[in-house]
Amino acid sequence: MDTQEAKANLSKLLAQVEAGEEVVIARAGKPVARLVAVEQAPPRREIRLGTAAGMVHFKPGWDDPMTEEELAQWYDNPADSPTTVVGLAGYG
Repeated sequence: MDTQEAKANLSKLLAQVEAGEEVVIARAGKPVARLVAVEQAPPRREIRLGTAAGMVHFKPGWDDPMTEEELAQWYDNPADSPTTVVGLAGYG
C-alpha cells in the first residue's frame, strides 16, 4: 500500500491493525513503515496503603528534638552523627 492510499484509508487501516493484521506502507514501491498493534502493558498492581501496619515500631522519644550537642555533632561531622540513617551516611 502506498502513502497516498494509506492517508486516504487510515481509519480502515487502524481497524485492520486492531483486528490483528499487519499493514506495510510503501513509498515508490519500497516498504518504509509497518503498522502493528501496540502491546498492552500488564495491568498495574494495586497499591494498598497500610499493608505494613504493625510491622514498624519506633522507640519512645524517637522524634524528640536533638540536643545542642547532637546538633553541633550533626553539622560538624554528619557521617559520625548519632542520628545518621544506615545507608545514608554523609547526607546530613
